[in-house]
Amino acid sequence: MNPTPENPDNEAVAEEDAAPPCVLSFNAAEPTGAAGTAADVASIVAMGAHALPVTTALLVRDTAEVFDQHVIDSEVVSEQARSVLEDMPTAAFKVGFLGSAEGVSAVAEVLSDYPDLPVVTHLGHLTWLDDEQQSSYLDALRELVLPQTTVLVGNHQVLTEFLLPDWDGSRPASARELAVEANKLGAAHVLVTGIQLPNGFIDNVLAGPQGPITGEKFERFEASFVGAGDTLSAALAALLGVGVELHEAVGEALTFLDQALDAGFQPGMGHVVPDRFFWALPADDEANPGEAGTGDELPPTNPRRMH
Repeated sequence: MNPTPENPDNEAVAEEDAAPPCVLSFNAAEPTGAAGTAADVASIVAMGAHALPVTTALLVRDTAEVFDQHVIDSEVVSEQARSVLEDMPTAAFKVGFLGSAEGVSAVAEVLSDYPDLPVVTHLGHLTWLDDEQQSSYLDALRELVLPQTTVLVGNHQVLTEFLLPDWDGSRPASARELAVEANKLGAAHVLVTGIQLPNGFIDNVLAGPQGPITGEKFERFEASFVGAGDTLSAALAALLGVGVELHEAVGEALTFLDQALDAGFQPGMGHVVPDRFFWALPADDEANPGEAGTGDELPPTNPRRMH
């Protein structure tokens, strides 16, 4: 037993020594370290939170494509989550790929026990699933997870196909139109990424059913990335978990993603991997060779933003 000494500075010391907020991520594990739980952990930690990764599936993939998947039993998914939730106070949830409709149901049941916590749900391409698997998975996501979602994050094309499957394509669906459909399913907001602009930029918009709330425009990269959506959604969940207001958190998460992509690297023959720790090392012209960082470095202001 360690009794607390009677010291007027105890409260300040306790605040300094307080653990970072915990953010629980439901996602698949995969061996490249580019996406899934690996991307979530790196992004959550970079935002100053502690990651609790719950594995929902094992993906067999390289940096170019997914070859196969092995779904984790839904009871095991639930047991993983509840074992840490009963031990550590959690500030937010990030929902990624859940493996199967049964996995969606298990995760939704866990989320329902924490209705006051923000939930950031990321929907990416599911090209490795056959049509029947995709249909059952997406139906379960609509019915069970979206009603508990604070922000649904996804590429413009993916969200259009998911929320407006009968869209005629005569013009791109607006962020507001996507938000209206998401809201009908229970999601409070959508963060629509990759909206193509004619001037070499892309738009990224947070919207609710009343219209756009905030967003950022960035230069379009001439590269293909793996793990970008997981990076953005995990960063957003972490920022909400540490107490940043939604509109500000979206701006910070988008800037973080843009800089991580700008610093990305190609470790194999496939896509580029975001560098989520681009900010950890000082720039060459800002530090003397061989001089260690102080540990106080912050992500720099992004020069690529379109104002």
